[in-house]
Amino acid sequence: LGMGESLGTPGLCPRVPPGLCPRVPPGPAAVSPLSALSPQTRAARVRAGKGDKLVTYERAHPPHYIGHRKGWLSLHTGNLCGEAGAAQRALEDAFLRRFLYGTFPGLLADEVVLKRRGNLLVIGALLAQALPPPKLYFLLGYAETLLGHFYKCPVRLELQTVPARVPYKYL
Repeated sequence: LGMGESLGTPGLCPRVPPGLCPRVPPGPAAVSPLSALSPQTRAARVRAGKGDKLVTYERAHPPHYIGHRKGWLSLHTGNLCGEAGAAQRALEDAFLRRFLYGTFPGLLADEVVLKRRGNLLVIGALLAQALPPPKLYFLLGYAETLLGHFYKCPVRLELQTVPARVPYKYL
């Protein structure tokens, strides 16, 4: 990219010209001519070990397989081109995940899936069967009520219990 060209990427806003996409600011390239690009991408990849590390389906596939082999963990309309509030939803998603990890400590067997359908917030999770059902139902009601008061919208938790963590493969 030369000086003055835009950083428009075709994947973000397919129907909008690269310089007019609201998510990509136009301007000079952010790449320094002195630094070479690394051919290796290591973000969100599980390092191979001795074959004794349990890996779930979500963590076994790298991020570029989202939409092909695995789905999005947060479903909402904020990621559409020209839609406002994407950063606020990302912050809310991080808060919700931390809240659930704290409410169900050590029980989450896989990643939490967040879905926003209109005004309804649906949270799906897999839990290990380590708690008796009355305690689990109390935590379910506690989380739904507290999150409903925080976000001032109906919140529904769809929980499934599994006997143990579901292994996909070992690395």
